[in-house]
Amino acid sequence: MRPLAGTSLSDQALTQGEALTTSWRVKAEYAWDTGAAVGKFLAGLKEGKVLGVQCSGCERTLIPPRAFCELCFAPIDRWVELSGTGVINTFSVSFVNWDATRRDTPEIPAVIEIDGASPGLGILHVLGEVGEDLPTVLSKVAIGKRVQAVWKPQSEREGAITDIRYFKLVG
Repeated sequence: MRPLAGTSLSDQALTQGEALTTSWRVKAEYAWDTGAAVGKFLAGLKEGKVLGVQCSGCERTLIPPRAFCELCFAPIDRWVELSGTGVINTFSVSFVNWDATRRDTPEIPAVIEIDGASPGLGILHVLGEVGEDLPTVLSKVAIGKRVQAVWKPQSEREGAITDIRYFKLVG
């Protein structure tokens, strides 16, 4: 193998101006267009409402909403207000934050099948008020348990899924 031609640069050459360098901070801003379906869903959350859509082709009630049915490909424009209650479809117990740092108390992400939506359809959110240690959480949380949305106060809502603070166990 033939060695590559060139001259290595030392740290001194790079830091003391012996070699031409440039640096800048990237200002990476972006905007996300929610579209008609998700936009109306988020506007509903700001009002304290959980909205879904009904497919005129196969009659399913879908959450999160979408513009067309992925099963029968019918366009969807019939909106329905769903309840803020449902059942746990699946869940996890996490002691790790999004940035990979350790948590002292568990966070419990769960898929919630919202009442009024077709079976198997729901939203991913977190459970709250379930305890601060693993044995307590596991003694309370189970697939099929009923839950209810706990909303932020109206003045704090901004049209985001986090307008629902968490879901708590009921019954």
